Amino acid sequence: MDDLTPRYAGVELGGSKTIAVLSAGDKIVDQICVPTTTPDDTLSAVHRQLLAWQADRRFDGLGIATFGPVRLDPLAEDYGSILTTPKPGWNGTPVLAFLGRGLECPQSVDTDVNAAALAEYRWGGGQGCSSLVYLTIGTGLGGGLLIDGRPVHGRLHPEIGHILTRRAPGDQFGGACPFHGDCIEGLISGPAIERRLGFPAAAAAADHPAWEFVAHDLAQLLATLIHGMAPQRILVGGGVGLGASGLLAAATLFLPKILGGYYADLDLGHLSTMVTAAGLGPRAGPLGAIALAQVSADSSRSGFVSAKFRGR
Repeated sequence: MDDLTPRYAGVELGGSKTIAVLSAGDKIVDQICVPTTTPDDTLSAVHRQLLAWQADRRFDGLGIATFGPVRLDPLAEDYGSILTTPKPGWNGTPVLAFLGRGLECPQSVDTDVNAAALAEYRWGGGQGCSSLVYLTIGTGLGGGLLIDGRPVHGRLHPEIGHILTRRAPGDQFGGACPFHGDCIEGLISGPAIERRLGFPAAAAAADHPAWEFVAHDLAQLLATLIHGMAPQRILVGGGVGLGASGLLAAATLFLPKILGGYYADLDLGHLSTMVTAAGLGPRAGPLGAIALAQVSADSSRSGFVSAKFRGR
């Protein structure tokens, strides 16, 4: 890595594993992966690696892509902290403050799905789009929304996984979300499918009748996103989103009936190109963290520095 190439560090904090990456420009040149256990054990291991990388040369930016919910208001006292999460022991964890200690570079934090959406927009299946939604379906269900290349934030950030959707006729599954029961995460996340089946989803045959309910529920979510956010593209990733053979295609087949002909241009052919598998696969998360680091560096160079980096 030459001294002129920008150097970025990124952290993807996931529910089961955490990945730290080092990049030269857009290219990842080193990475580590540690299990996501307790906050202290997980973040300490990652922080040690960040300091070791920095000892060689200062970073131009640090980006943290974390599971949520997470505080994203730079003026808030708990900026960069995990809020109320079903992951035991992580409520209130100051992720950005912990990982950013001793790293004198611009720093930013966002949800893992917003970061993945940013990576897809820059380098993956969202290239050329001005608006897109990125969904990840795995241990949980999350969604990131980008407009003109910028992640959407409001009072918090989109919590697409907890949207309530219309249930399929005859489906008696009560859902698995500890907060809402049969929100969409409680219906089609990996743990929800396992509870619905009574055994791991990977062991279910492709023609198991439960998959039709899962495809229907995913289609209901897709229709809600089309109505509510009008994205040019919806990209689907995650262990369930990418791993369940035929799930996305089956969900797309439900869409024309659910949409009811309201959008004359959205026939099945158009829907099949609008709703697709994520282009970057498992690289979307780590690359999303690098994209956040680049955004923080660009903002610093343009005169805006986050409250965190100013040492508030």
